[in-house]
Amino acid sequence: MTDPLGASRTAAVRTPLTMTFWVGLYVLLIPFVNWSFKWAPQWTLFGDFVFNPVTIVTGLILVVRDFAQRQIGHRIFFAMLAALALTVLLAGPQLAIASGTAFFLSETIDWALFTFTKRTLTFRVLLSTAIAAPVDSLAFLFLADTVRSDSHQLTPANLIMSILGKLLGLVAVIVMMKMRERRAAAAAA
Repeated sequence: MTDPLGASRTAAVRTPLTMTFWVGLYVLLIPFVNWSFKWAPQWTLFGDFVFNPVTIVTGLILVVRDFAQRQIGHRIFFAMLAALALTVLLAGPQLAIASGTAFFLSETIDWALFTFTKRTLTFRVLLSTAIAAPVDSLAFLFLADTVRSDSHQLTPANLIMSILGKLLGLVAVIVMMKMRERRAAAAAA
């Protein structure tokens, strides 16, 4: 029997509670992170390495997105649209456009890799993040630069920290997936 949500999500536990949790968290996390770009202070670590600490947290969205997408498949685009509508209300249309463009690019990369690549789920998540994280970060920071007059968002430090945050999110997803695979293998034995 074929999984109607796609082969990449066959191991997902789907209940109304898990779906509501992951999709709801995804929809709420996007406007929260976007809103925080309006007020979060710039941190100076050393010399000219000044960055917005929220850029690190953006990797959490990738983790949550992967779990939400396992629950609802390609309908993740509708969840993204709901999150962008909330972003317009909480953070304004400029950040919604920046976020929407970046998410659309990264979600399209993710969708294409999950749809057309017939490799393991872990490999697809790794490849998707390796390609989508820099594209997403660059697009968002470039477009978010217009929102705050007191600081620039597209800086080497913000780009590096944003990509690192997403790569940390990737590590979290892979660790969770490996733990789930081990539990499933142990239960089958």
